[in-house]
Amino acid sequence: MILNIIYAFLTVSVLGTLFGFGLAFASKKLAIKKDERVLAVEDALPSANCGACGFAGCAAYADAIVNAAADITLCAPGGATTQVAIAEIMGLEATGGDSVKMVARVHCFGNDETSKKDFSYDGILDCNAAAILFQGDKSCKYGCLALGSCITVCPVDAITKGEDGRINVDKEVCIGCEKCVTVCPTGVMKMIPYDADYFIACNSNDKGAAVKRACTVGCIGCKICERKFPEAGYTVKNFLSEIDYTIEPEGRDKAAEACPTSCIRIAD
Repeated sequence: MILNIIYAFLTVSVLGTLFGFGLAFASKKLAIKKDERVLAVEDALPSANCGACGFAGCAAYADAIVNAAADITLCAPGGATTQVAIAEIMGLEATGGDSVKMVARVHCFGNDETSKKDFSYDGILDCNAAAILFQGDKSCKYGCLALGSCITVCPVDAITKGEDGRINVDKEVCIGCEKCVTVCPTGVMKMIPYDADYFIACNSNDKGAAVKRACTVGCIGCKICERKFPEAGYTVKNFLSEIDYTIEPEGRDKAAEACPTSCIRIAD
């Protein structure tokens, strides 16, 4: 009886060893070697795996660049530095060397103290869920619903909700993947240059009277910023001020001071 047990144990051990060597041999002989350029491109990418490029992750994007001639400018987190590195690996001309780093910013400063609500929402804490019901509880249908859909999708935890109820983006942490922009149902999350000095903290295209009824800090389209400070880069379109960040501004800070609703805010 004991000999049978020992014999069975030895048999299993020998077979296990043989199978192990066989698998190790097969893995070496049958292994598909990864293109060294794919590995190099993957190393050049920031490893954010955010999916902003349209691929499943950095590894998939690297493979697509090498084997499917994918555009090398799709990595927003890596920016110009990554584009130059990949271009050198692939023997291509870098076209994004002077590209501007973009970060997300909530273009709304409304909260419970400044913005009116049409009803009390007591559903799922998700902006898209709230938007299904009459476009959200806020009277302003362009504003931030502040339920944190953007916080949930941010891959680097750059977005938080303050004690004042407002959604904030840390531009030092933001990688510019635009996931928050995509998930936002009201379009209040927008991209601005990292070094922007001011931004318009409003997203409403309603006329001034309607804005005043809904919010005390919204843009009323008065055009003071555009008319009194023509060199500052402000343009009012559809009752909403916009900033042209491509020009060298003159008096942008003074325009912010003159704004009657203080919707022009420092982009700190």
